[in-house]
Amino acid sequence: MTRYLVAIHHPDDYDPAALEDEAMHRDIDVLNEEMVAAGIRLFVGGLHPVAVAKSLKARPGGKVEITDGPYLKTREHVGGFWVLEAADMDEALEWGRKAAIACRAPVEVRAFH
Repeated sequence: MTRYLVAIHHPDDYDPAALEDEAMHRDIDVLNEEMVAAGIRLFVGGLHPVAVAKSLKARPGGKVEITDGPYLKTREHVGGFWVLEAADMDEALEWGRKAAIACRAPVEVRAFH
């Protein structure tokens, strides 16, 4: 079995209070219960907004620069994720499809080394 990251992507201006409703939370709860019942969910976590993120970058001389916000300068960020153990990419993609529907957001599925 391979471990997969199923990451939910949000736009940087994502406002959970305005965009998430009871139906969405219920759909995510149902998906989590389904993953647990299938025995594939290893870990799940939602992340705080990028406004409170910090990024670290190694610099010459052993220095480390710390900046506010996500490292990548994009219009989207990872808002939450699951770590699943699936037989293959096809199975992981099926769970990713369910995550995209439940979370109403783009999803990335990627295998761990």
